[in-house]
Amino acid sequence: MVGKGKILAGAVALLVASTLGAAANEKVTFGTNWLAEPEHGGYYQAVADGTYAACGLDVTIMQGGPQVSGRPMLLAGKIDFYMGGNLLSAFDAVQQGIPMRVVASDFQKDPQVIMSQPGQGLDKWEDLKNADQYIMGDEGAQTFFQWMVTDLGYDAAKRVPYTFNPAPFIANKKSIQQGYVTSEPFAVQKAGGFVPNQFLLADYGWDTYATTIEVMQDTIDKRPEVVQCFVDGSAKGWYKYLYGDNKAANDMIKKDNPDMTDEQIAFSIEQLKKFGVVDSGDSEKLGIGGMTDARIQSFYDKMVKAKVAQPGIDIKKAYTLAFVNKGVGLELKK
Repeated sequence: MVGKGKILAGAVALLVASTLGAAANEKVTFGTNWLAEPEHGGYYQAVADGTYAACGLDVTIMQGGPQVSGRPMLLAGKIDFYMGGNLLSAFDAVQQGIPMRVVASDFQKDPQVIMSQPGQGLDKWEDLKNADQYIMGDEGAQTFFQWMVTDLGYDAAKRVPYTFNPAPFIANKKSIQQGYVTSEPFAVQKAGGFVPNQFLLADYGWDTYATTIEVMQDTIDKRPEVVQCFVDGSAKGWYKYLYGDNKAANDMIKKDNPDMTDEQIAFSIEQLKKFGVVDSGDSEKLGIGGMTDARIQSFYDKMVKAKVAQPGIDIKKAYTLAFVNKGVGLELKK
């Protein structure tokens, strides 16, 4: 009887522990700004390998896309965290009086790239402004292209719309085209049969942080431990995705986005590493997600000069460094 009693007591203890553990995992939703892809790999990794769960979060990733508006859902409290593109939306939020803050930046470099065809007199950064036409999307035309015109002397009249089809760029050998370093060069190689020259804007002065984690101030005030767990878990997820076994994360990405291929995934990860998109600069000492006041101020000043951002914004309201710059996950880098 004593033995059975111990067994029963042990079973009850395990059941209680299990129940408490489940209750401790707070459910949160992270909205991405596009369909599932390797550029979101660190977040999928942290879900797949239990990194978020280890610090108490049950994270659901809500993928974005052309028909999904994630930021309004953040503002309405429908999701807990949102993946920002760069710092411009955070500056705009301050201007509009929206209490939203960037709490981490998981890309040290914006993945925006300008491509040219090799051997056409457009092989150097300094040559690109001499292209016959600049193929730029509407959003790019209103942001980084304005900086290129103001700071670098590009001719605004040469801009033509980018329709997310590489054919015009391939057909016009004297053109340049925008793109993501993880995506468009791959499409050009497939369709055009050549490797384009690739100039990452971040390496030439476009110094915004990118793939930011945006949070409402109310969440920071009321649930700081949730914010810290998500920021830390995301950093660790990115280290493991880039430098460890990322198969489970990639399987999740392909499940959410069936159009994503293994070849595209491999290319994207290689480009993220090659160009130091996630892990370079500030992150080498501060850890992935790290940010500095000086760099954010530098980018804001450039955007004011280019008339992309309004002067006089209190940019300290756009972000906080309270959750980053602690070297979290540095030991996972291999």
